[in-house]
Amino acid sequence: MADKSKGAESHEHFTISYAGFNRPWATWIAHQLEQLGHETTLLRWDPPLRMPLAEALRNLLQAPGRVLLVLDDWYFSLGPRSDAEWTEALHEVVPAHVDRFSAVSVATRALPATAAPLRPVDLRDLDSREARRRILRRLDIEASAEPAAPSGTAAPRFPNDPPSVWNVPRRNVRFTGRDAILEELHARFERGGRSGARVALRGISGVGKSQIANEYSHRFGNDYDIVWWVGARFRAPAREQFAQLAPRLELPVGQELGERIRAVHEALRTGTPYKRWLLILDSADDMEQIEDLLPEGNGHVLITTLTQDWAASGNVTEIEVLPFRRPESVAYVRRRAQRLNDAEADQLADAVQDLPLLLAQTAAWLDANAMPAKDYISMIRRGEASQIGIRISSDYPMGFQTSWSITLNTLQENNPEAVELLHLFALFSPDAIPVRLMQAAHPSDLPDHLAALAGDPIRWHTALRRLSESTAVRLDYVESSDAEPAVDRVSMHRLYHSFLVSTLTEDRRDALSTIACTLLAGADPRRPIDTREWTRYAELIPHLETAGALDSPDPVVRQLVLNCIEYMRVRGENRAALRLCEQAVTRWRTRLGPDDRDMLILIHDHANMLRRSGRYLEAEAVGRAVLDQLAETRADDDPDLLRAKNGLGGTLVSLGRYDEAHGMFKECVQAYTSTLGADAPRALQDRGNLAVVTSLLGRYKESLELHRDILLIRERLLTPRHHLTLRSGMFYAWMLRLLGRYDEATSRQELNVRAHRNTMDRYTPQTLFAEHNLALCMRRKGDLLGAESLMRSVVERFVQRQGPNHPDSLLVQADFATFNREHGNLEQARESAAGVAEQYAKLVGPQHPYAVGTAGNVALALWEYGERDEALRIAEQALGDMRAAVGPSHPWALGAGLNAGGARSLAGDEEGAAELSRAVLESARTTLGETHPLTLSCKAALAADLRTLRRGQEASKLEHEALQQLSDTLGAQHPHTLSIRRRERPYWDFEPLPT
Repeated sequence: MADKSKGAESHEHFTISYAGFNRPWATWIAHQLEQLGHETTLLRWDPPLRMPLAEALRNLLQAPGRVLLVLDDWYFSLGPRSDAEWTEALHEVVPAHVDRFSAVSVATRALPATAAPLRPVDLRDLDSREARRRILRRLDIEASAEPAAPSGTAAPRFPNDPPSVWNVPRRNVRFTGRDAILEELHARFERGGRSGARVALRGISGVGKSQIANEYSHRFGNDYDIVWWVGARFRAPAREQFAQLAPRLELPVGQELGERIRAVHEALRTGTPYKRWLLILDSADDMEQIEDLLPEGNGHVLITTLTQDWAASGNVTEIEVLPFRRPESVAYVRRRAQRLNDAEADQLADAVQDLPLLLAQTAAWLDANAMPAKDYISMIRRGEASQIGIRISSDYPMGFQTSWSITLNTLQENNPEAVELLHLFALFSPDAIPVRLMQAAHPSDLPDHLAALAGDPIRWHTALRRLSESTAVRLDYVESSDAEPAVDRVSMHRLYHSFLVSTLTEDRRDALSTIACTLLAGADPRRPIDTREWTRYAELIPHLETAGALDSPDPVVRQLVLNCIEYMRVRGENRAALRLCEQAVTRWRTRLGPDDRDMLILIHDHANMLRRSGRYLEAEAVGRAVLDQLAETRADDDPDLLRAKNGLGGTLVSLGRYDEAHGMFKECVQAYTSTLGADAPRALQDRGNLAVVTSLLGRYKESLELHRDILLIRERLLTPRHHLTLRSGMFYAWMLRLLGRYDEATSRQELNVRAHRNTMDRYTPQTLFAEHNLALCMRRKGDLLGAESLMRSVVERFVQRQGPNHPDSLLVQADFATFNREHGNLEQARESAAGVAEQYAKLVGPQHPYAVGTAGNVALALWEYGERDEALRIAEQALGDMRAAVGPSHPWALGAGLNAGGARSLAGDEEGAAELSRAVLESARTTLGETHPLTLSCKAALAADLRTLRRGQEASKLEHEALQQLSDTLGAQHPHTLSIRRRERPYWDFEPLPT
């Protein structure tokens, strides 16, 4: 393959021959020559194995102009070719064409003597100016001209100057082949242009996707200013790794995860401080868990995955990664185990079906052991899955277990303590085995032999190195205070991890599980609601299942599991938390009694997560069963009983049974206040729940006072940015808005959102609800552009995070539909309103207040379309159903009455409209007060109905009162005031409240 580019004024032509490993040097040298007006052709050096080396060198002479060889260790090792063959070929070809051949060396060790005829100049450890001077002198080119300063994306970076921001794993010096995929990947990124590009490498496990991504990062890294690697198998660690880019970019942000993630997204989107970036998401097999990390902007995103989900999303193109082509397999084996000939390498490749991971392991074993290749290959071919005791997919060769068994047995004989460590690794998630946690563990948490190993740095690192050399283990280093970098984490291929687990006896696995669980429990910060500890919990969660924590009888380990569930609850990781709850419930029920404290907490968490996932009836069944069980034997102030009441109360709120929930929360508040005091955390928690359900009962002023008291206490006892303090502040501002105090509500909510963004993730539900309330405040203040932009963003993030039919998503979609009906796309608003109403009816039943209210919003859309009869039918239905659901004096029922009166008027029923408007106004005065915006809307509506009935004097008096009161409370230029002045028919949008 060759790619060709020309300078502005062609003086001479140079063909630059390079091994793929050193493409950055080739492109940089080509750029230097083109800047001086020369033409260049890049020619990758990878001659077929069966082609004599002299013939391959002569083929280079068919290229145009002079030939410049970029020599390194890799260039000479391709094949592999012996020193004797190189010497013979160079002596045969170069002397007769000495004027055509030149060379530069970027090798890390001395070149073989065979390279002497090429007279290579050494470019190692030079700056760009000196490297340029030496190259030009070797080519007899005048070097007086100064190099042009790089500009735009056309100027490649000097290879000795790495990207400004870089965290890619070390290069695999044995990487072989895959040039076609690497070139196709590069071409797809180039075609993305200014809008950027996203490409997924998809293939079965063990096919080499991660290695290709790693090689691409190194080979094409000098095209970028940022190259950032994220292990994306698990959501929490992936978010942490993504956020770690913020300090590397020197972004002015704090340590909170949400703030850093948001800042990184913005930096990549705007190209500030760097425009050229590459993000690698490795092992991103669960798209829903990782998709929200995909940045916008004109950079490149490279994804490795087992699934087709990314390509199906429409935003990512896909390249399928297949096993090696046979020539690639043979070339790799010959380089890794040089004692094998072509035929033996071919037979080995056939035995393992050209799978790169298996080739790496088998070739490594053959390189380190003297067994004849024929015998070893025969052992692999005879291997059966039953010998190892595992079952594997038909995608994989049946002999791979045998090859790994041989390797493991050899390692056991030569380095038994490394095998002990490897077996412990098998009890952790293979993507990020926390070796630093193991090394730093208290000696009593490890068996004596492993404690001694961890306490001896030389033996420890020797064991790790042996594992990386002999097994499918990769070491990830981190800078330390010592001269040498320390191993931070170990990653292991999942296929090899499964094999290791299968080799352990049940007793051995149980013993290792106890050790692994002890290590994880020792790392538990025991503060799951403290945002400062979220990074640690994100690191621990992936290991729970693998380590056997869900089956551990140790109470300390069970507490770790409960703390991880609590962490995910606060973070809003509902699906992951529910999955962990379900796994733990199944395991714990076989060992723990129904009255066990840990079991009761787990059941409470399970019901909570069922509710948060919209599975309300299941949540009620779980919660009520526990409550009935405890009520028979426990005192009224028993903490377990109160917890059960609290949980069931939350479910009843979601089901719309507000009076029953209010009674339960009130009992809990009284009990906790009596036993613990009014300011105790549990008392405050239930006081908050009581405040929420009070607002759902329509008692906004009472709810406001409850939230205010809680907020003041939390501001005093907790930090202002504690998530509970922020939650109380959000609800306080929410109530201010519902009471019509828009200025104060907006001012408070702006500060509240700012604190949320600095403290929590932008996808955390609490942050999203805070932003949503701010958008609603902005709408009521008349800032329509700001409200639309923020509301749209919240809807998109909720739908992306939770799915379109999750309760949280439906809530914000309902409000966005009403906004669009008034200020945006009417057709889209009508469709969205109808969809939300339909989903609410399916989720909670057609008689639930949220289903009734959102159905009423559909009537308003039909009203705008002039579909009077259908609008009237739905509005009357909504009025009757809302009164039945919450009572006739509830603000929601009053709003439904306001809308039904408008529908009657529109349909020509003037008397019926006036009668309803008068009744609603009187009730609103009693419930909300004389100057509440809804009361004034009812007054303006009645004035309009009286005017239609030609009762002008009474109508004018009411209208004048409404306008004066609106001017006094909201301002003469407020949108609500101006609307009434224009005599536009008032209406009410149903707004679901978060719970």
